[in-house]
Amino acid sequence: MATVTYDQATRIYPGGDKPAVDKLDIGIEDGEFLVLVGPSGCGKSTSLRMLAGLEDVNEGVIRIGDRDVTHLPPKDRDIAMVFQNYALYPHMSVADNMGFALKIAGVNKSEIRSKVENAAKILDLTDYLHRKPKALSGGQRQRVAMGRAIVREPQVFLMDEPLSNLDAKLRVQTRTQIASLQRRLGITTVYVTHDQVEAMTMGDRVAVLKDGLLQQVDTPRHMYDRPSNLFVAGFIGSPAMNLVEVPIADGGVKFGNSVVPVEREALTAAIDKGDKTVTVGVRPEHFDLVNGDGSDKALSKDEPAGVAVTVNVVEELGADGYVYGTAKVGSEDCDLVVRVSGRKVPEKGSVVHVVPRGGETHVFSTSSGERLSD
Repeated sequence: MATVTYDQATRIYPGGDKPAVDKLDIGIEDGEFLVLVGPSGCGKSTSLRMLAGLEDVNEGVIRIGDRDVTHLPPKDRDIAMVFQNYALYPHMSVADNMGFALKIAGVNKSEIRSKVENAAKILDLTDYLHRKPKALSGGQRQRVAMGRAIVREPQVFLMDEPLSNLDAKLRVQTRTQIASLQRRLGITTVYVTHDQVEAMTMGDRVAVLKDGLLQQVDTPRHMYDRPSNLFVAGFIGSPAMNLVEVPIADGGVKFGNSVVPVEREALTAAIDKGDKTVTVGVRPEHFDLVNGDGSDKALSKDEPAGVAVTVNVVEELGADGYVYGTAKVGSEDCDLVVRVSGRKVPEKGSVVHVVPRGGETHVFSTSSGERLSD
């Protein structure tokens, strides 16, 4: 087992003037499951391949434990990689595929057989050891690829979108198995995915990248509760956080017919930057429905509180429902998503009034995108 350290690690592809990965700084603890997540082209797979030795590091250092592995070949790094396409040998049996790296390393046959059988037991593959890959389902092939990594007993597992070829139901099932297996084995794991739900449900910590730059690295819960900027706020969470530009008002921000109180320090920081507006983020579950009865949250007794949302689509999920609607905030039309009770789902085409719940708003600078609220 070992720690992994990216120390200002940078990768610039030949002919490129912009780094694919720019001064990446992450320290990964021994036995930790870290997920690299972000949109296509953000540098997450390049970061993994730099750690594997499959991409050159132009600047900075990568360490596994106390060893500087920046310029070591992949075979000397004591890592095992699980690829998106499984990379199994079609002419070999499951057992031979799992034990092939040990065979090349000169391990004796009885030890190979013992390690393969132990890994097969862990992965529920014992009955398939004599089959060829073509006789297996996608999920079983992925488990064989995992088994091939396990038998090597590496210091670090590297996984590059290993579930993207599986159907939705099998993806959910397999990600649970991988997370559970990693905790049992206690091997440091770096996992790449573009699926933020996968990242949030599997990782001890999540690192969000955009355009080669690390945006935030944190536990899933803390990242959900305190995204550090507008990009992370909009990327993490399903459905995504509602982000609305609103004018600064006396005592808070003007949200439709209501003034929503926010931290004075956040407003002061925005005003110091010369901003007349801020971007307020509200999770779908943090809107309250109001009855449109001129409650004391409204600016006028003749107007309902909050904003009027015209319901376009309703997703009914049983216990909950999600309302996808359009609202006019200030002079702009914006799309909002609101979670409602599954027992009280509004009809398509109707109008509901919503107000952000006190203490559950996130305030960001409209100009820089950085978080202003604590």
